[in-house]
Amino acid sequence: MVEVRSVLVLCTGNSARSILGEALFAQRSRGKIAAYSAGSKPKGVPHPGALRKLVAEGIDTAPFRSKSWTEFTGPDAPAIDLAVTVCGNAAGEACPVFPGTPLRAHWGLPDPADATGSEAEIDAAFAETWRLLDMRVAAFLALDLAAMDRAQAQEALAAIGRMEGAA
Repeated sequence: MVEVRSVLVLCTGNSARSILGEALFAQRSRGKIAAYSAGSKPKGVPHPGALRKLVAEGIDTAPFRSKSWTEFTGPDAPAIDLAVTVCGNAAGEACPVFPGTPLRAHWGLPDPADATGSEAEIDAAFAETWRLLDMRVAAFLALDLAAMDRAQAQEALAAIGRMEGAA
C-alpha cells in the first residue's frame, strides 16, 4: 500500500550525514529511488570528510552540494515520499521538520563533522557514520512497503531509527 519513489535526507547543515544518506539511498536503490539531501541551515559546501568518503566508495562527488530544504517546498520541487532526519536529538541539535505529508523517519546519528584530530581520525568518524547509515538504508530497502499501510510503514521506519548508533 505504501510506495517510496523519492527520499529527502535532512539535517541542519547538509554537509555530512545528509550528504552520505543521499549517496547511500541513490547507490543502494540502484536508481529505483530518487535521493536528495538538504538542510535547515546549510553550510554551503559538503564537509571535506564527506567528500573523501564518497570518493573512497567510488562515488562521483560532483552532484553533491549543500542546499536549503526550501528547494524542496516550492511548486516546481520534486514530490517527496519519505523525509528522513539524521541529526542527533540527543546532542541537542534542532532537526528540520519537512512540510507536507510524506512518510517521516528520524534516524539520528552523531555528527562526524564534529570530529577532531588528524585527517585519519576524521575519516574514521565519517566511515562509522557511513556504516550506520548503510545499515539503515539496507534495512529500509528490505521492507515490503507494498504490504504495509501508512501506520505500519511509520513504525518500521521508527524501528530502523532505533538501530545501533542512534543519537
